[in-house]
Amino acid sequence: WAAMRKAKSSRALLLTTHSMPEAEALCDRLAIMVAGRLRCVGSPKELTRRLGGFHVVTVLCHAGMEAAVTAMLQSLAPGTRVVHQLAGMHKYEVPSGQLTLSELFRAMSASRASLGIKDWGVANPTLEEAFVKVSRTALGL
Repeated sequence: WAAMRKAKSSRALLLTTHSMPEAEALCDRLAIMVAGRLRCVGSPKELTRRLGGFHVVTVLCHAGMEAAVTAMLQSLAPGTRVVHQLAGMHKYEVPSGQLTLSELFRAMSASRASLGIKDWGVANPTLEEAFVKVSRTALGL
């Protein structure tokens, strides 16, 4: 990576990779291609902001409470979707335009005991998550 950083100071470089951390570390501008078609171009931060459009909410809850937690989040933001779930840990994409962070914090605090929420967190999407979203949309998944 050091050699590429040094070289890019005086020339244009073209890097092809499937590694989003590598792309984020080395590239000033990215182009995302899906199925051989160009889908978007921009800086890593710009693409993450523009293509993300959601908060990543992770919830660890007691067994049997998963459906109730999902229903609560979907009642707050109807576009909420489960990204994956494993052993009581659920990862959701919650559209940022449908729910403010303060509303999310209030709802999670108020529902923690009744929904058996052991732990939870919220984060901005990563470049990789934005890339997966663009790919799924382009492929109709």
